[in-house]
Amino acid sequence: MPTSASTPKKVLVVDDSALMRKVLREVLTDAGFEVESARSGMEGVNLAQQFLPDVVTLDINMPEMDGLTALSLLMSIRPTPVVMVSSLTQQGTISTLEALALGAVDYVAKPGGTISLNLREISDELVRKVRTASTARVSGGVRAPGVGQATAMRRQVPRTRGAIVEPNVPEPSSRATRTARTAPVPAPPSPAARLGLPDGLVVIGVSTGGPRTLEDVLPRLPADFPWPVLVAQHMPPHFTAAFAQRMDQLCALQVRECNAPMPLQAGQILVAQGGHDMVVVERLGRLLAQPAPESPAHPWHPCVDVLVDSVMKHMPAERVVGVLLTGMGDDGASSMTRLRQRGGHTIAESAETAVVYGMPQELVNRAGAECVLPVQRIGDQLLHWARPH
Repeated sequence: MPTSASTPKKVLVVDDSALMRKVLREVLTDAGFEVESARSGMEGVNLAQQFLPDVVTLDINMPEMDGLTALSLLMSIRPTPVVMVSSLTQQGTISTLEALALGAVDYVAKPGGTISLNLREISDELVRKVRTASTARVSGGVRAPGVGQATAMRRQVPRTRGAIVEPNVPEPSSRATRTARTAPVPAPPSPAARLGLPDGLVVIGVSTGGPRTLEDVLPRLPADFPWPVLVAQHMPPHFTAAFAQRMDQLCALQVRECNAPMPLQAGQILVAQGGHDMVVVERLGRLLAQPAPESPAHPWHPCVDVLVDSVMKHMPAERVVGVLLTGMGDDGASSMTRLRQRGGHTIAESAETAVVYGMPQELVNRAGAECVLPVQRIGDQLLHWARPH
């Protein structure tokens, strides 16, 4: 069924394989899209300026001009929502994460390799992600990876509690801020720490557009940020390990995939493992984050609601901050609304920066958002709450 009764959305398929172009065209045409195709990255960039697609699907491995180069050109010349369609290999995963950092909205893994007769196995996922991408907000220009590094050591913002916080912070010095992870002089343990609890905890939920969005949040937290950070980014298996490694290179804090029980400790960001949910549990008086089987009661994984609900079983709400970023659907909205009702802090990304204003909008609609902030100011707000002096 067409997405619009009068004007179907237009999709440009860019792939060097004639077989892949044929199958992608058939799947998307059957779903009601108007489809054109290109055989190379350069042909795709040129055709995009004539066809004016609402969405581009883009292969990564192509001769003459690869998908990453084509993506960079496209985002510079005519910013358009892009869904990467690539093989699920180690190199393919790294390249896909690079594409997301360059501005791609989402990705679909080709089953069975680069050229596959089994693409129809993931046709529902492809159609759903292309439809979501057709509503996505994309910005022009290509950003260098790790743009947040330059602000990783920004200091706290004025203490303001309420709807939208206006940070008033000095610009960072020109000196490189991605310093060695040298532990600061330790402060005396707080009462919470003596009980095996962190003084505070940040829980971030994010989906479509998340990898690039997180690059505007996490690198802004300095190495001595006093609270652990847990991230539930909707991702399949095989992606989260490479994603955590990439973020670790960009952040002053240590970033690790949570693939085993791990203690909650300051100076660390734990990313939920793809193919699992992440939960917080208590063991011998200490709080740990650990992977758990995907909850059949929830459609998205790693699930934000499952994570936040588990946190509230073990942490006082007033010491928890929930952050809901870009993404389709409503994962995290219910649990973060409950968190706010119990006295916790919550932030929803604003519509002006969200790639897909679904999850954060749901939090706002349910009156669960204490702050509504553009993504570039969320790190400053976290610092304000973590350092209230």
